[in-house]
Amino acid sequence: MPVRWGTLPGQNSMRYFDAHTHLQFVAYEGDHDAAVERAREAGVGVNLVGTQIDTSRAAVALAHKHEEAWATIGLHPVHTTRSYHDTAELGKGGKEFTSRGEVFDANAYEKLGRDPKVIAIGECGLDYYRNDPITAAAQRHALMAQIDLANRLKKPLMLHVRPSKGSQDAYRDALALVESSSEVKGDVHFFAGNWDTAKQWLDLGFTLSFTGVLTFTHDYDEVVQHTPLDMLLSETDAPYITPVPHRGTRNESAYIPLVVQAIARIKKLPEEEVRLQLLANAERVFGLK
Repeated sequence: MPVRWGTLPGQNSMRYFDAHTHLQFVAYEGDHDAAVERAREAGVGVNLVGTQIDTSRAAVALAHKHEEAWATIGLHPVHTTRSYHDTAELGKGGKEFTSRGEVFDANAYEKLGRDPKVIAIGECGLDYYRNDPITAAAQRHALMAQIDLANRLKKPLMLHVRPSKGSQDAYRDALALVESSSEVKGDVHFFAGNWDTAKQWLDLGFTLSFTGVLTFTHDYDEVVQHTPLDMLLSETDAPYITPVPHRGTRNESAYIPLVVQAIARIKKLPEEEVRLQLLANAERVFGLK
């Protein structure tokens, strides 16, 4: 059965769902709980997405403190080799180093993934934006391990796929791996491919999610226009990709209504119709209970 909200005195009804956010990141240091609460006050439930073991554990811990929050756990492709660093995610002062090149620990992630607050595995996938043969091999290995974990736990995948510039290469390779190995469906987060690529993911039963980028560029309009409404999800990818009119500030899950408004505008549909369907989509994809 889908979730039903607003049953407790003073509790807001969940009217929106942020399918991909990182409110557990150090960008919200000292503000994690308040950020989830601001989302709740805006009627937004949140999916706190991990990118490595530490941020995955933090996502689960934060989700347990809030009824309106869930977690996704996994290893981001850029963290499979020692190269990447983002202060919004990992922090400052030496403790973060760079991405340490985490080797996927199936036992640790499986233990974490059996937590009832965990609704998906990821964000996992392929990122060829800064790619070489060594990192590509590590990414493929980690993706396959997480597909296997999702199959065992029967939880959907949260995919991060980023091709090299001017190409659809990472989408092509990820699609082949998922099609051959995955027994579950899921979501392709922050989809940035073309319509031909989108159709292939939709044919596999994967939803496509979009961010506040829709409020300041038309690059994604064609895919949003053509994707069936029941195969779309809204996300912020906070703290990144802040929508208009908040550009230049840290993103918030509370801004999800702006993403829903943008999808409604692009699809030329009533905003309430879009809101209701996107919420139902999230309930279906993630099995929210």
